[in-house]
Amino acid sequence: MKQEIGSLMYLYLDDLELSEPIETSEFLIYGAAKAVNEAGGRNWLPIIVTQVGDNRYQVIGNKFSYAVAEQAELEKVWCIIADNSQATADVSQLLAQEKSPKINLATATFDEIKMGLEYLVNRPVNPLKGVKVTTASNRIDEAPRQYWRESLEEVIKLKCGITKGKKLEIFKEVFYVTPQPLPDKVTDPNILEIFNVSELKAIAKKRGLKGYSKKKRNELISMLSQT
Repeated sequence: MKQEIGSLMYLYLDDLELSEPIETSEFLIYGAAKAVNEAGGRNWLPIIVTQVGDNRYQVIGNKFSYAVAEQAELEKVWCIIADNSQATADVSQLLAQEKSPKINLATATFDEIKMGLEYLVNRPVNPLKGVKVTTASNRIDEAPRQYWRESLEEVIKLKCGITKGKKLEIFKEVFYVTPQPLPDKVTDPNILEIFNVSELKAIAKKRGLKGYSKKKRNELISMLSQT
């Protein structure tokens, strides 16, 4: 029987399945399971599930409570029935703090960039060390980030404390970019800085310019910004 979206139900744990493995400290699971058993054996924080068949449900949010229920060997658990959309799964995991909010640098405001960096710098686990938030926020905000590549390696060139390797990977845990189409004729040096030598030469060739083949990167940027 199809259950109504939004229903609070007391379901058998055996009828639930995880959509993906949970990565949480065994110590935290064990401690919470012990507390649940001592408090009467009920999970008062419901698990978010979506129905995938008759009496079959997939856990999409609050997976920690599911892991605790397994450890505590509960027979039944409280669950909220949700729809099966990706948006609902994303919101459930955000509310359960199982994933971090993501910021699109193509459209982000200065305040959003600063908040994201403050979170990464100050979080207790795997922080982004050595980055001055105000300096980095200003440089990222002023850069033509709407044209950055999905790799976000352009942020390294800003010399704002985010370097290639671990720091860039931490940065990408919160920030991403959906690149916007380039203007038909790029003359802004800040945008041209994004491209490597081969790409700059390809732009010069497309414009029909002459004498570009032996020029260095800075010379190519100067040429393209003046034509």
